[in-house]
Formats: sequence, C-alpha cells, structure tokens
Amino acid sequence: MTEPAARGTTVVGPAPASATPIRTKLVEVVVPVYNEQHTVEKCVRTLHAYLAETFPYPFLITVADNASTDDTWRVATGLAAELPGVRAVHLDLKGRGRALRQVWGASEADVVAYMDVDLSTGLEAFLPLVAPLLSGHSDLAIGSRLHRGSAVVRGAKREFISRTYNVLLRATMAAKFSDAQCGFKAARTEVVRRLLGSVEDNAWFFDTELLLLAERSGLRIHEVPVDWVDDPDSRVDIVRTALDDLRGMVRVARRSLSGAERAEQLPTRVRQARMPAGLGWQLASFAVVGTLSTLAYLLLYLLSRQLAPALWANAFALAVTAVGNTALNRRFTFGVTGRQDALKHQVEGGFAFLIGLALSSGAVALLPDDASHQAELAALVGANALATLVRFVLLRVWVFNPRR
Repeated sequence: MTEPAARGTTVVGPAPASATPIRTKLVEVVVPVYNEQHTVEKCVRTLHAYLAETFPYPFLITVADNASTDDTWRVATGLAAELPGVRAVHLDLKGRGRALRQVWGASEADVVAYMDVDLSTGLEAFLPLVAPLLSGHSDLAIGSRLHRGSAVVRGAKREFISRTYNVLLRATMAAKFSDAQCGFKAARTEVVRRLLGSVEDNAWFFDTELLLLAERSGLRIHEVPVDWVDDPDSRVDIVRTALDDLRGMVRVARRSLSGAERAEQLPTRVRQARMPAGLGWQLASFAVVGTLSTLAYLLLYLLSRQLAPALWANAFALAVTAVGNTALNRRFTFGVTGRQDALKHQVEGGFAFLIGLALSSGAVALLPDDASHQAELAALVGANALATLVRFVLLRVWVFNPRR
C-alpha cells in the first residue's frame, strides 16, 4: 500500500494512525538509513520482534531512506510489505535531520522516537525512554551514554570527541542535558511539531539544535542511562561531523545573541533572546584581546615548532598567551584593576587554558602523521577559536562575575 506523501517523498506501508476512532497511545519509531542494504533488514526484524514481544503499546516502525543509491529502498519496502506495523519512507535528499523532520512532522502518533540503524543502544532502554512522554511527565527524552548508570563500549577517539563536545555545550550554551548526539531520542508529537519550524539544521546537528531550543522553551527533557556498544563498521565521518556540529553551535550562539529569532516563530513559552547589559562592549574588547593573543600564539608556536614536536609547541604557546590573555581581559574587558585577586584570577583562567589545550591537542592528534604545517595551523586555529568562545563564557559568568 502506498499512501500520499510530501513532494520528494515516497511512503510504502500502513498509515501511521489506527483506523479506529478510539485507540491507546501510539508510538512511532523512525530508523533513518542511507545505503544500509546489508544492515537494515536485521535491524528492523530485531526491533520489530522486540517491540511485538515486550512493548505494551501499539507501535509503528518507519524506515526513512535518505536518498540511498544501493538496494536499501528495495529491502525496506519488502519489510513494509511483510511485517505488520512497518512502513518505508523514501526521501530524495540526504540528512538525518531532514528525515526526522519529514516523518515526525507528518506523524499521527502520540509519541515519536528514533534510533540508529546499527542498534548500538540496548533496546531494553526504549520503554523507560518513552514512558515519561506517554504519561505526560516529560516533553522530550534522550538516551545518555554519559550518565553514571550507563555502560558504554567504544574507542578512545569517539569517547574524547563526545565528552569534549558535550562539555562545550554546557560551557558555551548553558545546556543541562548530558549527551546531545546519542542516536536514541523521543518526544511528544505535539511538542516536537511546535519546535521543528525553528530548527534550521537538517543533518547531524539537528538533535543538538532541537534540544537547545526545547531547553530554552522551558520544556522538560528526561534522560535515560543506556547500554551502548560502538559499531566498528559505522560510516559516520567523526571529524567532519564534529566540525559541522561546531559550526552549528556558532550559528545558534550568534542567532541567540543577536536576538534574530522572532518570538512568534517559537513555542509559546520561549522568550526572545536579549543581549545582557554590558555584553556588547565586553564582546568587542574580548575580540581585540583575542586577536592579539592569537597572533602571539601563532608566532610562539612557529618559533617553538622548530625545536619541539607539535603537541609540546602548542602547549608552550598556549600557556604563555593564556596568562597574557587573562591579564588583558581582566583589565580592559571586565574592568578589574589592582593586584587584589590577580593570582586567583590567573588560576581560575587556567581552567580555560586546560580546555583550550585539550581541544588543540585533540585537533593535532586527529591529524595524519604526514600532515603539513599549514594543515597543523588550520586545525589549531579552528580549535583555539572554539576555545576562545569557552574562555569568554568562563571569564564572564565565573572568573570576573561581580556577583561572586
């Protein structure tokens, strides 16, 4: 059975809602896929069997094919024809966020969810994920690999990138959720529909942007610890995804600071962002100090790089410029004069130095062994730009906060 769909979208399988006027709560689970012809069948059969045997509510599994070029669509439509409660949706354009936007926005279920096709997250966490949404206790729910109750198996590189990314979200965006990118999320449909129009990203940053917007809207986000095993055959480009996410963070921060979001575009509990008093001047002064610090850092790095490996040269240049950066911002950006607490401010500013060191060292470590000096500098400049944003937030809300 093929049902009507939005332009550029093909749908095969049952309609998302029951034909009867009275039914219990319906949960729709979306599995976004791209070129997963060898994986999608096992995933859908495993998920369908688990839900049919253990899940106490009606469910619908939607395989969202993101413009696959292999036989993924053929496999998905075959599953939709064979298994009750399974349908397939084909989109002409790629993007996990685009797939979720399309399916969630048109869903007639009470709760919508999604999970990665590799089923890295243990399915036993699914009922705890959606139960608070079905009861009305929460508005959105996320699986967290960073919760103390979680059991996670993955490589050091993924662990470092994931933890660093979530620390940055908390430091720069004041995010209170612990794991933005775990592929295991759910939301009440009526809530997520109100948010989708304000989410700009259609790829990997979609999750983070949705959660940030929900948090700013005063919505309740429930976290569930999960068991998670890294898929060694994952096709996700970790570095590219991380860079895309960082660009998304900058875009969201710029939009929030400028007040570019119009209040009528957002849910009723969202208030328009306003620049705090004094922030404009502080940003301008911080930008000047940051520019001078960056130039000094590059000069010191290039000089010390002639005598030491990249990691040591980076640490030395960053440590020297961090001291000068804190001193200049103390005097000119935040207007603190005199020697009182100067040492304490330097020690507290050292936390920003450690974050910058972790980011820049990680950027260097991710480079191939034969990377050129130009590539090294480009990676370091990008990492230090992000560290600069973190530094400003720490200095403003903690180190030089006059309410302390």
